Amino acid sequence: MRASMIDVRKAEPVNDTDLRHLRRCVELAKAAVEAGDEPFGSVLAAGDGTALAEDRNRVADGDQTRHPEFALARWAAENMTPEERAAATVYTSGEHCPMCSAAHAWVGLGRIVYAVSSARLVEWLTEIGVPPAPVRPLPVAEVAPGVAVEGPAPELADEMRALHVRFHTTR
Repeated sequence: MRASMIDVRKAEPVNDTDLRHLRRCVELAKAAVEAGDEPFGSVLAAGDGTALAEDRNRVADGDQTRHPEFALARWAAENMTPEERAAATVYTSGEHCPMCSAAHAWVGLGRIVYAVSSARLVEWLTEIGVPPAPVRPLPVAEVAPGVAVEGPAPELADEMRALHVRFHTTR
């Protein structure tokens, strides 16, 4: 099954610093749900691990491009040198969609670390009856092959699944 292949394809297991930032992403995803939005959150960290910026999904107003990863790519382009961007990491509750993967690569950001793969998210959404998205959920590596990608973080899967179930079954 393709989903399983994607979940095990990773550069390195997430480390303690990664897990700390990913936990913040989950908190941001929870804040998104509490604001009536889809459960996604992201953190941009400098090369030394310092969190520089963060955001949550903001698509509830109808603008489906307001993903946190896209917002952080724009923030990085406006506030960081090319060298700083290349050394940075974007942490995210869910693997980047194709739009966000492209923005990440075009801006020249460094690695991506995600809690849940796109393949796993599609499995969950299918299980709860959510119609497919209008854009194919491709792995980051298929859209931006030069970007280092790490994940998933299995210890966060149950919490993220619960947030997606909560969002999609209460609206």
